[in-house]
Amino acid sequence: MASPSDVFLNPGDFHFTGAGTRIRTMLGSCVAITLWHPRLRVGGMCHYLLAHRTAPTADLPALSGRYADEAVQLFLHELDRTGTRPAEYQAKMFGGGDQFPGRSPGPAPQVPQDNIAIGTRLLHRHGFQLTAQHLGGTGSRQLVFDLNTGDVWVQHQERQTA
Repeated sequence: MASPSDVFLNPGDFHFTGAGTRIRTMLGSCVAITLWHPRLRVGGMCHYLLAHRTAPTADLPALSGRYADEAVQLFLHELDRTGTRPAEYQAKMFGGGDQFPGRSPGPAPQVPQDNIAIGTRLLHRHGFQLTAQHLGGTGSRQLVFDLNTGDVWVQHQERQTA
């Protein structure tokens, strides 16, 4: 059996592929969604930074993996391409960690909480079943998603408050 190929996702990246691939990423306040089709052994991962685009951005494509709503649209395009439906996939969500624990609350946007909330809403709205999650808390996460098995390995490093 051939060894799997590795793909590393930077913030804003999206990748959809078949068995024989491992997709890796590192998360802080960003969120990753993985989708896996157990029968076809296809799926993908997005690594989004924000809930949605607030203004047109000339240097980005029409749909960008940087934004939760657009990343889910990218997934839906892949499902159309493969002739599959959302209910056939195992959906998992990771990340949304607070990078500044102990900071006094104020008018600053709550990016981690917003990222978690929008991802959960979008998956539900489009008919995906959330089968696993590792969300919130503090610190960073490293992920490895194996497209052969649908397994996602998570290494979580909590951030200590001062």
